[in-house]
Amino acid sequence: MVKRHSAISHAAYHDLLSALQDEAVSDIRGTPKKVERNGKAYWYDMYRIGSDVKNIYIGEDSDELSERLERHAQLKSEARERRAERVRLVQLLRAEGLMSVDAGTGSLLNAMASSGVFRLGGTLVGTNAFRLYDGELGVRFKLDETALTQDVDIASYERLSLALKDTVSPELEKVLSDFSFAPVPSLKQTSTWRWRQSRSNTQVEFLTPSFEDDEGIKHLKALGVDAQSLHHLNYLLAKPIKAAVIYRSGVLVQIPRPERFAIHKLIVADRRTDRLKSRKDLLQAQFLIEVLAEDRPDELEIAFNEATKLGSKWQDRISASLAKLPETQERLDTLR
Repeated sequence: MVKRHSAISHAAYHDLLSALQDEAVSDIRGTPKKVERNGKAYWYDMYRIGSDVKNIYIGEDSDELSERLERHAQLKSEARERRAERVRLVQLLRAEGLMSVDAGTGSLLNAMASSGVFRLGGTLVGTNAFRLYDGELGVRFKLDETALTQDVDIASYERLSLALKDTVSPELEKVLSDFSFAPVPSLKQTSTWRWRQSRSNTQVEFLTPSFEDDEGIKHLKALGVDAQSLHHLNYLLAKPIKAAVIYRSGVLVQIPRPERFAIHKLIVADRRTDRLKSRKDLLQAQFLIEVLAEDRPDELEIAFNEATKLGSKWQDRISASLAKLPETQERLDTLR
């Protein structure tokens, strides 16, 4: 049976998330301008430094972002009060038992957010993303194998990274080196997409979808790093959501939609050669599908149907994983 957080803590999480998004807009220095590229509209903060005109990416156009941009002067004036409120909300959420992160992970994610990683399309994936669904969905996670990790995985689209015409600052190589991360050399590639911390076993990996037969190394221009391309990852990254990391006064990141994360884990579990990691994938999928089948059945059904229509390989991998999870299979069958 799924255990849930109180209504108070669930509301507090979403209040924190809203405050963090307000804070992101309050940092605008110049005049917001909407730019259209490839059929999509993006907002930029335009301001002048000397003779140079800066164009800092804010986000993809939406009703929610447009409404915040109209209030950005007011939001800027309220920054001090909002920070105090965020601290209060984080304290409340910790007391209510929501998952926070350790100091090392929290400070790293905060540094990445400050440099623009999540603003520029980076999406936190893997177990660190899974942990954040306890706030998004208002459910209690067990601190067992499903929620423990030492890795930080960041994924982004190569094409989006090119389209945004903005880059992280400072460069991620400097951010990572400041946290004692060094590149992990590959035997087959001259590029580096994985970094390891010298004082721990923590790894940072950069990933991107592969739309080709192979899974080679691609460059993410906006993030200034190389990334390992993977099949099926484009499905996971579609229409990501914002999330709040419980650390200090909160950190705004981007994560996959929970229903897509769950179905993607069914696919990944069948690809794994590591049995322990495959089991972890299955447990994460099982847990999320149990929650979503009750709370968000329509979203789950759409995500499941979309994945099964993407080809026979997708269907085969999902079926192979569900054969190991008969109760999960039954829950998905009831959605049809």
